[in-house]
Amino acid sequence: MTPSQQIDQLIAGLTDWRGETFAGIRKTILAADPDIVEEWKWMGSPVWCLDGKNIVVGNAHKDKVKLTFSHGASLPDPDNLFNNGFGGKVWRAIDVFEGDTLNESALKELVRAAIDYNHAKKKKASAATRAKPQT
Repeated sequence: MTPSQQIDQLIAGLTDWRGETFAGIRKTILAADPDIVEEWKWMGSPVWCLDGKNIVVGNAHKDKVKLTFSHGASLPDPDNLFNNGFGGKVWRAIDVFEGDTLNESALKELVRAAIDYNHAKKKKASAATRAKPQT
């Protein structure tokens, strides 16, 4: 089964508000960049990636749908989507509860910011490798 099929199956199994919410979030994330790839990691978590780098992890919990951005603390969030994870120095999360409305355009921009962050981090790492003297 492909990761996309596993995500389809997860959403189909969420017969309450979380299924519809998760499906909408998935659609928004995929619309942010046509090269985003869906993966299935960590024993059952949908992960959206680009160029082998994680962008966001999605999970359905009993009372919420959670989106975790692994480098969220480094991302601009002008629309204040992040509402969890402020105690840490790296990740940030968006917890969506029943009845919440998620700003789709702001989520797309946050996904694009995560992609840009990953690209910049990759370029910085490549530049550092090239700058090391050969031994």
